[in-house]
Amino acid sequence: MGKELFIAEKPSVAQEFAGTLKISGGRRDGYIETENYIVTWCFGHLVTMSYPEVYDPKYKKWSLDTLPFLPTEYRYEIIASSAKQFQTVSSLLAREDVTRIYVCTDSGREGEYIYRLVEMMAPASVRKKDRRRVWIDSFTEEEIKRGIREAKPLAAYDALSDSAYLRAKEDYLMGINFSRVLTLKYGGGIADFRGDKWSAVAVGRVMTCVLGMVVRREREIRAFVKEPFYRVTGSFSGIEAEWRAVTGSAYFGSPKLYRDNGFRAREDAEALIASLLKCGPESLKADGQGNYPARLSPGGDAAGESLLADVASVTRKTEKKNPPLLYNLAELQNDCSRMFRISPDQTLKIAQELYEKKLTTYPRTDARVLSSAVAKEIGKNLRGLQKVHAVSAYADEVLAGDAWKKIGRSRYTNDKAITDHYAIIPTGSGQGALGSLSDLAARVYEQICRRFLAVFYPPAVYEKTSAEFVIGTEHFFANARVLRDEGYLKVLGGGKRSENAGAKEASDGTENGGDEAKDLSGEDSAPAGEAALARLKALKKGQKIAADSFRIREGETKPPSRYNSGSLILAMENAGQLIEDEELREQIRGSGIGTSATRAEILSKLIRIGYLSLNKKTQIITPELLGEMVYDVVDHSIRPLLSAELTASWEKGLTGVADGSISREEYMEKLEGFVARRTNAVKGIGSTAGMRRFYEEAAKYYRKAAKPAGSRQSRTGTRSGRSKKSAARS
Repeated sequence: MGKELFIAEKPSVAQEFAGTLKISGGRRDGYIETENYIVTWCFGHLVTMSYPEVYDPKYKKWSLDTLPFLPTEYRYEIIASSAKQFQTVSSLLAREDVTRIYVCTDSGREGEYIYRLVEMMAPASVRKKDRRRVWIDSFTEEEIKRGIREAKPLAAYDALSDSAYLRAKEDYLMGINFSRVLTLKYGGGIADFRGDKWSAVAVGRVMTCVLGMVVRREREIRAFVKEPFYRVTGSFSGIEAEWRAVTGSAYFGSPKLYRDNGFRAREDAEALIASLLKCGPESLKADGQGNYPARLSPGGDAAGESLLADVASVTRKTEKKNPPLLYNLAELQNDCSRMFRISPDQTLKIAQELYEKKLTTYPRTDARVLSSAVAKEIGKNLRGLQKVHAVSAYADEVLAGDAWKKIGRSRYTNDKAITDHYAIIPTGSGQGALGSLSDLAARVYEQICRRFLAVFYPPAVYEKTSAEFVIGTEHFFANARVLRDEGYLKVLGGGKRSENAGAKEASDGTENGGDEAKDLSGEDSAPAGEAALARLKALKKGQKIAADSFRIREGETKPPSRYNSGSLILAMENAGQLIEDEELREQIRGSGIGTSATRAEILSKLIRIGYLSLNKKTQIITPELLGEMVYDVVDHSIRPLLSAELTASWEKGLTGVADGSISREEYMEKLEGFVARRTNAVKGIGSTAGMRRFYEEAAKYYRKAAKPAGSRQSRTGTRSGRSKKSAARS
């Protein structure tokens, strides 16, 4: 009887499989072996793509004459630091007594690629063996056993493997060709401007697009000119209401308006109030302090001495707000950036740790819902959380009801919205590892638990009353909303903070610019809100109500907000929403740029090479001067690299290869054509001396823009000199 070989992505994961298989002895150098089983591991990637000089020594020197570089057959090599473990894994795969191989690398495109590279470099006899793919969502013993039991033939994942190889080739070809050609054309000018001996231009399929997003936002902020605006509010028997230019208003559609609730010039706001006061007693006028009383005296007779308004409508309704969807990686990274001020890379490391300690499910997921199969067994997850002190009371409460039994028929379960993995949720297992978590990791785990438990709670319920007041042809609006039943909000922390905690960011990953009017009524569940609600509820349609006074509230427009590390990750995920062309936007819906597994590393790399800067306290992302210079170079040479359209469409193509709708040959033909055309176009560019004026324009915004010759210190102390290999691999 032959042995079964299990190959994991890293030693810690291999140990989990060994524990499940009850392998406790036979520890060797790089693997564990018993009578029936062998468990071994990689250290992440053991094999990588070879540099061009491996194909031919002439490529070692960067030259326009050797571009574009488009190999007909790609070469790979064993990573030197991992050579010993590769030989161990390779020899185990080829052993005659190994008759079945279980591939247990991470269940995703990158995990697939890690194993396929090893198999490609191993003896050919390995590919004749029975190879099966273990696809799991957590490291609980039950899930590992299920994954082994239901493992499909490795060939079932060939399309995913094709997608992985193509992604690597795409990054390789774009990085090698575009970085070399742009360095050769523009690197000298950048180095001269910065006072360096030389400078490489590192570009990549995803990283350059992300750089473009940040630089464009920064330049929008710089170009922004504040504009004042003036809103008119009225006080009606103690109820404050805001004027809006609705249909029938003398100002409807007027160019004098700022949106529909304010004016661009103060005199126009004053003119509106003057026209309103004419509807009342003749002696009404401003008090000189910015108020415009509409009543002659505090105790005056409303009919004879006060301006009256008609109550045009009173609307009372109950509003319900459902719990947010579950976490995917991007949403978790965004919340952790906002709540704990940590980077997406830190969040991913913590999420991976929680996954490996069996506390949560697979972190590199884009899905925010459960699969129907998981929904049927969700009681196990909930019962496990009864042992987690921070959330045990909520787990008890959920299990005492029956909402959890119906989760499979809710919006939180959707098989069609899942590609590889469902949302990040607590497994209900691994509580023994809680004590080994850092304080930060424990807080992230608790947040995942709370988001999970929240979906089993009822909606938050608000009582809302709105009223509309009319004076002549002008309309004023007031509303008040009070939280009556916090529902799921108590799981997320309670009160107004909790409501915001589950709110989705703006579609482009930014915060609102802040130039819109604030709610004039009381805030949720505050005494002022209760009082405002009571006053509005007492009104009746058709009633006449005294207008006490009018006031002009001055505000000013604000520039768009800078990205923080979390909102930038969300913007990458939702990059399709940045595309103006409606047809293309719909075509790449859900693609985004990068993947959940790579976005954090891409952002980290841009910071590491000095193109972007991260404020660790606020997590705000801004460009560095070098990043702006590279942006200008790309904008004048290979502009599509900066666009969400191009990057997201390539990602969509890779998804098409993975699902079988696009052939790898078709994809490769388009890729090579694009790289060749763009590389040759840059080679044909003449003098690049004109770029200096763009560098000078960007440098005005940096304290130390152009450095003296020989200096290697940039504004933030980052070395600008980088190896050509590093640039080529970007």
